[in-house]
Amino acid sequence: MATAARKEEMVLAVRRSLFDGLGAFQGLNFDVARYLPPFLARENNFFVPRSRAEQDPSCKQIIPYVILTHAGKVLHYVRGKKGGEQRLTALGSIGVGGHLNDADENLFSLDQRSYLAGVRREVDEELIVTGGYQNHIRALLNDDSNEVGRVHLGIVHVFELVDGAQVTKREAQITQLAFLTPAELAARRGQLETWSQICVDHLDRLLTMDGFLK
Repeated sequence: MATAARKEEMVLAVRRSLFDGLGAFQGLNFDVARYLPPFLARENNFFVPRSRAEQDPSCKQIIPYVILTHAGKVLHYVRGKKGGEQRLTALGSIGVGGHLNDADENLFSLDQRSYLAGVRREVDEELIVTGGYQNHIRALLNDDSNEVGRVHLGIVHVFELVDGAQVTKREAQITQLAFLTPAELAARRGQLETWSQICVDHLDRLLTMDGFLK
């Protein structure tokens, strides 16, 4: 008997034209209230096969990008060879997260609560986070300077871990997991993926400003 073909992952996206209409930007944009509600409105987003979305710049895949912090330090790791996105292999990162897919659709009236449940699921796929945290949405992130960035749009979250919280890796692709100071991260900037470079350049604001939620 032939083995059934594996179903392709369907990922959440919005049209590039929506992003352009709201006001396209390069780098970080801290006006979360302007962009996030339209992106999460059910009439404005859709699920698309990932293989198509990765090659179609008319779509922007929505990617929660979670920065974990504690006591003034930021979680850093290196993507190993088993990483799902091969274009980012062996680069350092301060962001954890990934695509929201159609397995999440039962959560998605796409109100704020259901979106946050999807974000936590993405973090839990890569890390084991024990203990409490405060979740702040601090910025939107866009980088059209490279082929990865042109088809993705990041929503930057900061998880502020409470005292006693612990983080360990769940996936094999996560290596060299450690909390580093902003100065240590700045010294490693050249070895980071581009989204992390952009965030490191604005860490002071990302770690201290009021967010879209607390």
